[in-house]
Amino acid sequence: MPKRPILTVPHPILKTKSDPVDSVNDAIRAQMDDMLETMAEIGIGLAANQIGMLNRVLVMDVERDGFHTGPICMANPEILWSSEEVSQMDEGCLSIPGQYALVERPARVKVRYLDYHGKIAELDAQGLVSHCVQHEIDHLNGILCIDYLSSLKRKMIVRKVEKMKKDQEVL
Repeated sequence: MPKRPILTVPHPILKTKSDPVDSVNDAIRAQMDDMLETMAEIGIGLAANQIGMLNRVLVMDVERDGFHTGPICMANPEILWSSEEVSQMDEGCLSIPGQYALVERPARVKVRYLDYHGKIAELDAQGLVSHCVQHEIDHLNGILCIDYLSSLKRKMIVRKVEKMKKDQEVL
């Protein structure tokens, strides 16, 4: 499958809330496969709106507890529970290349979703997996990790990304 271009800030689709999928069918599975290939070797998570699709689909490929357990594909993910305990991590984003934001999130979450085969599944996540799934669900809700920063810092980061894109166009 071809890799898809990843949208970068300030593209308006990144700020748009995604619509639920009716079911996980062959088209959604093909989208999930395509998203995994697009993300491979450059990231650990990707939401559908980052490739211009406004449906509630995300993929992740993160090591958990020191073991690589393989990719996780989610349709219609929803956070059922989040801990009062918080965690801070520097988060990067494929839609905000080369930039990082220190983001505070619940340390643990429980997420319900439809898996690759359309079955209801749940994920208990902590550490990097917790941050990643929350980051990707935020994308599906039109929220970027830089939205947790001050307006000034957010604008500076967007300007840096825009300048980087212009510099690459010159090459």
